[in-house]
Amino acid sequence: MRGLHEKDCDPDPFKQFDRWFAEAKKLSLQYPEAMALATATASGAPSVRMVLLKGVDANGFCFFTNYESRKGDELAQNPQVSLLFYWEPYERQIRIEGRIEKLTEAESYAYFSSRPRGSRIGAWASAQSSVLKSREELERRVQEYEKKFAKDDIPLPPYWGGYRCVPHAIEFWQGRVNRLHDRLLFTRDTEGWTRVRLSP
Repeated sequence: MRGLHEKDCDPDPFKQFDRWFAEAKKLSLQYPEAMALATATASGAPSVRMVLLKGVDANGFCFFTNYESRKGDELAQNPQVSLLFYWEPYERQIRIEGRIEKLTEAESYAYFSSRPRGSRIGAWASAQSSVLKSREELERRVQEYEKKFAKDDIPLPPYWGGYRCVPHAIEFWQGRVNRLHDRLLFTRDTEGWTRVRLSP
């Protein structure tokens, strides 16, 4: 496995992310864009789940969800998050720490309208993270919204939309033999990004 050397790593962490992400998308992975999202309550109790990256630019990393879900509640209480990408065939991880901000309604609608119709119906039918009496209850709600929106475009639910993680730290981790991994950490301050090497 090739290492990660400073001379081969772009000084802009977003460009380095794009490089590794492009290589990951060439692999036969079902979801190369899958990332673990760690959140915490106001008191610091953590939780983590997998979500899908739906956009990245120089401002941050974007994903979408129900604002009233458990993760939505925790993001409202505590906007500090961590993301993790892991691509096992390359023995690579990217760890991202940052602050959450909501996307605009227009940005959320642009993505929502691009989703398959069934996924848009599902966003209306599912009160994400709430208790269901049965699977049949969920399926009944899907049928109700399919009927309600049978002849109309499906609007953006008022409780659904996007978030952007604006990072202050991005670590690139490359696996090496004997657990002597390469770890390059970028941190951001008012002057821009600084890069250091961490011990494995």
